[in-house]
Order: sequence, then C-alpha cells, then structure tokens
Amino acid sequence: MLEGLEATEVRISEIENNFTIGSEFYSKANVALIEKIKGCNYPVKKLSSICSLITDGDHSAPDYKERGILYLLSESIQAGYINKTIYRYISQSLHNTLAKSALQANDVLVTKTGVYFGKSAVVPEGFPEANTSAHVGIMRLSDDTINPYYLSTFINSKFGYQQFRRRGIKATRPEIKLIEFNDISIVQLPQSLQIDVENLVKQSAELRKAAEDGYTSAESYLLECLGMQDFVANPDEYNIKTLKESFLESGRIDAEYYLPKYEDYTKAVSAYAGGVAPLNEVCMIQDDNYTPEAKQVYRYIELADIGKSGDIIGCLCEKGEDLPTRARRLVLTGDVIVSSIEGSLGSCALITEDYNHALCSTGFYVVRSSQINSETLLTLFKSEPIQQLLKKGCSGTILTGIGKQEFKQMPIPLIRPEVQAEIAQYIQRSFALRKEASQLLEEAKLSVEQAIVIGGG
Repeated sequence: MLEGLEATEVRISEIENNFTIGSEFYSKANVALIEKIKGCNYPVKKLSSICSLITDGDHSAPDYKERGILYLLSESIQAGYINKTIYRYISQSLHNTLAKSALQANDVLVTKTGVYFGKSAVVPEGFPEANTSAHVGIMRLSDDTINPYYLSTFINSKFGYQQFRRRGIKATRPEIKLIEFNDISIVQLPQSLQIDVENLVKQSAELRKAAEDGYTSAESYLLECLGMQDFVANPDEYNIKTLKESFLESGRIDAEYYLPKYEDYTKAVSAYAGGVAPLNEVCMIQDDNYTPEAKQVYRYIELADIGKSGDIIGCLCEKGEDLPTRARRLVLTGDVIVSSIEGSLGSCALITEDYNHALCSTGFYVVRSSQINSETLLTLFKSEPIQQLLKKGCSGTILTGIGKQEFKQMPIPLIRPEVQAEIAQYIQRSFALRKEASQLLEEAKLSVEQAIVIGGG
C-alpha cells in the first residue's frame, strides 16, 4: 500500500536550520549527499566562514539605457561562465549608488531565482565594470584556501548544486533566499586540485572566445558576399506612401512597416547577384504539432536556451506530461529554429546531434532547406539584413511577432554553393570549439565530484 513512498526520521536536535523543514529537504537522496560530504577525508567549511561578503544584486527596477554599465541578469550566469550576450545597461550614476552589488574580479556568482537557480560562474580578470540584479547572489572570498574557480565548480557539481536546490522554494518562480547561502557546506580539496580546476575553466573560456570569433567570421563573410559589409540604411523615422502603395498592396496600416530602412534592406537583399526567392520556395517550414508521450522524458528547448552564436546552451528535461503546452515542435538534426517573437528574433539555433528528436516551443519556426545548407541558413537568419526584415514583418498588440504568411514571403538570398561551403566550415569549427569548451567544464566538475567520492572512502 505504501509502495513507492519513502520516509526519513530526523530528530529536532538534528534539524539543520529554522528556514526549511519540508519533508523533501530530508529526502533520502539529500540526506545521503550531506552524509557523503560530512564523511569525506577533507575539511568541510560553511560558505559563511570563507566569504567576506555574501549579498545579492540590485532590488530596484532600474531604468535601462542604450549604453553604460553592464547589468547582468540571472540568465547571464551559466554553469561555469558568464554569458556576455545576455545583459542590460544602467547609467554610471545608478551604478555608483549600487556599490554593494558592483562586481569585482574573482567574485563568485550564483543564480538565485528561475527554473535553473543554483548555477555559478566567476567574474574573470579584465571583465568590464558591471553590476547585477537581485536574482544573482554574490560571494567574495576571504579564505585563501578556497580558490574562486574551484568554489564555482563545486557549486555546479552535484555536491553543491543539490544543496542549493534542496534549500530552494518551489514556487511559481523557484528561488533560494540569500540567508540560506550561509549554511552551504564546502569541501576544501587540496590546492593542487583546485588549481587544476581553475586551469580547466580558464581553458574553456579561451575556447569559447575562439568559438565566438569563428561565428563572427562566418557572419562577416556572409555580409561581404552579399555586398552589405558597409551597408547603412536610411535612418529617417517617417515615409510617405499612397493608399495604393501601402494598404492596398500589403494589407498593413502600421506606420513602422513602411520605415525607409526596411525598404533599403529589402532592396539590398534583393539585389544579390545570385538571386533571391521567397522563403517558402527555399525552405520547408515544419509547423505540425507533436503530442508528447506522457511518461517519456524529452529535452525541451525554449527561448532562454539559445546562445548568441546559434548554439543551444541548455534545455529542460521533463516527462511529456510535465512539459508546458507550448512544447509542441519536434526538431531533427540539421533543422534551424527561428524565434517568431519580436524582441527575441535573434534567438535562432542550429539543431545538432545532441538535440535530435528534442522538442521546442511553438514560439519558434522550424525550417530546413535543400538549397541552402543548415549552417548558412542559420547565419542568414541571424544576420542584420534578415533580422531587420523579420522585424519589419512583426505585427500584433499584446504579443508582437512575425506571422507565418509574412515569414513565408521574406526574400532569401540564394547563396552560391562555394560560399555556403566556406560558411559551413566556420560554423562547424565554432560549434566544435564550443563543445570542447563544455567538455572541459564537465571534466572540471567531474574531477571535483570524484575527489569527494574517493575522499569519502
């Protein structure tokens, strides 16, 4: 009758704190993990004892600027690195008033809120002047026996991440309170191993930078071949059109649709010497709904999982019955997914073998082409000219996006095969470097876990 249930008996005197007394906190898996930490042959220290500062970021609702001081969001913090493409800007004057959350080199950051809370990264030397939001925890070390890169990697390992997760509040927006940070247990591994971990994380950062440079080279080459590397569109914010030239031709009455810059981009793309064609003549659009099996576990990709260079930086793994209702697009290796939502149009990605048969949100268009290889298609969709045309096609009120009809009629340059081959090499090399960077972070994390397991006998 009680099959599948579990029970753990804990004395009042053994309760770890007064903030979390839920049954899940003392599940067998959580208790076993803490026992493993306590039983290892290395010193164990509380986070509060090794830090001179444990705080979080700005609790206000700042007025974002077009430029200024970097302002990191919770999504900026990935497991092992800071995603420098996800950020906002705040004014220098506001930054000056937020001295407590002004970031310093070697600060260890941890996400406090969101589905993936508990991810950690280090602020590297040479990082731009920056601040962060209240959704990010900041730890400044005072104990020179703990290396910041080791601490971050320990937090990302199962021994750290599970501690943060067990102390989190499972609400509409899951989070861990700052007060809970103090009691996180940290294993002090030998300095030599900590230095090895630091070196792996820094090597990963170098590879990630090389991967980003490779993608930038592909995009620059594409623009050069389109003859648009130095293109500047008309910045005027008005245009004059007759009824025949506007609504009767396009069916659109929104003024932004007719901005001169969009006309300039359309003309420039359409002037490509290799020719152009409407998207629906070049690409197949996969928009059939897929119904997940209730008990099968799927990888689910949403907008927040897309990196700047067309890569997928993570996904949610859930049973079909637990997935959101928008998880209805099945993707295959070689597909390119393109966000349809204004404000996130740059969220385009190439589906690699790692995500074959994953699901993505209905907020994406899923496309592939027999005329243009996947790498070139990705680079096209993320390029400034096509991004501008995607933005031109957007409409709506509450949730603005580009509809299927507008999407199908977008002009797509028929890139010459030799150019496609060159772009494919850039992108494939970029993806290979990024994968190698991820493997180094995984190696660092596993070395920490293995040392603790062995140290525990």
